[in-house]
Amino acid sequence: TGLVNYFYTYGVSKIPVSTSSLIIASQLAFTAVFCFFLVKQKFTPYSINAVVLLTCGAAVLAMHASSDRPNGESNKDYWMGFIMTAAVSVLYGLILPLMELSYMRAGQVLSYSLILEFQMVMCFFATAFCTVGMIVNKDFQAIGEEAEGFELGVAKYYVVVFFNVTINQCFFVGVVGVIFYSSSLFSGVLLALLLPPTEILAVVFFHEKFQVEKGVSLFLALWGFVSYFYGE
Repeated sequence: TGLVNYFYTYGVSKIPVSTSSLIIASQLAFTAVFCFFLVKQKFTPYSINAVVLLTCGAAVLAMHASSDRPNGESNKDYWMGFIMTAAVSVLYGLILPLMELSYMRAGQVLSYSLILEFQMVMCFFATAFCTVGMIVNKDFQAIGEEAEGFELGVAKYYVVVFFNVTINQCFFVGVVGVIFYSSSLFSGVLLALLLPPTEILAVVFFHEKFQVEKGVSLFLALWGFVSYFYGE
């Protein structure tokens, strides 16, 4: 989880938000593969169709990814960001089934409070991992400078940081809860639901270009969602 945090942060700093969200949507395919092998997930024609459509949507984007490279950014930086973001998809696709597997092998009756302990331990070690990296890289000293250079002002910088932390904690609680009450595959589908609103908001607020490839990817993603929910 600590590696996912690092890779995601690096990737989103090098490629457009809409592109990174589309790449991350491919994590559902990795989740499905790992679910099959680790927790013996049973698939239906609808869930298979959803996984295929979402994966194809991400592939369409990947084939034309370099066309949305930010101005002044080198090919090396762009592709490093692309690769890091793809690594997020693979790692998170593995994490979700591993969480479900740990529930199955707990050897005791699971309550939601115990599930929250799972989440607390995961977040503790992920935070420790990232904190050590920040200390080594002297990132804590750079926070003040980053706040000073924030376009919306220093106060709003810390507001963004606070809500980022808070919302992410709510997000992790939701993820472990969905896996507990349903499955890691369903959790992966819900994560992929982040794609459509992120695409739209990136165009509205960041004025990012919405190329034909992104439109096709978005259509395939929505089609995949409908297929999964209709079948399940």
